[in-house]
Amino acid sequence: METEKKRFYSAVLIPLVLLILMWIIQFISYAFDIKFFEYGVHPLHWDGLPGILLMPFVHSGFKHLMANSVPFLILGTALFYFYRELSIRVLIGIWLLSGIWVWFGGRGDSWHIGASGVIYGLSSFLFFSGLIRKNTQLAALALVVAFLYGSMIWGLFPDFFPKENISWEGHLGGFISGIILAFYYRKSGPQRKKYSWEFEEEDEDDDENSYWKQSKENINTT
Repeated sequence: METEKKRFYSAVLIPLVLLILMWIIQFISYAFDIKFFEYGVHPLHWDGLPGILLMPFVHSGFKHLMANSVPFLILGTALFYFYRELSIRVLIGIWLLSGIWVWFGGRGDSWHIGASGVIYGLSSFLFFSGLIRKNTQLAALALVVAFLYGSMIWGLFPDFFPKENISWEGHLGGFISGIILAFYYRKSGPQRKKYSWEFEEEDEDDDENSYWKQSKENINTT
């Protein structure tokens, strides 16, 4: 029990620190009337390159930040809990790939801000990685992600929110980044547990293959 608590506290630490930084930046913006939107991604403009790193820390207001806070903390904690060996690499990969996607493919006449791209990336990584690995725990996590955040899929299509300034490019970039990393790291990190009868089947297959290999050495075909 103590081990699980320590594992959970360790998993929540980095997502919580990042979230606290987002809130500190938003409080500074509100208290001193400073607009940080220029630290977002400005597609295909040199001044928008820093936004690849800084975009998730910048939000349009407290409502925007609150909408991102809960899913970021839950999905981030899930990533660090179940994928301890890969968590940092996956988070950095989603963070950078989603930002790069927006810089190259986003609408060039606007600034893109917020952590939604990272959230979509975490969601898609956890979902597809759970399916790929056929791990019961991860598959259950994938189902939870699908049920809790399944509605997020509509954020990938701009026509569903024609009157709102939503960076669907950021959502799509994050979503695709999560899929790419789920496949890239499919052989790393937690794997599906194999049971004794599966090992027995593998041994039988090896014996059968060995028998046929030896038999073929003594057979000449015409």
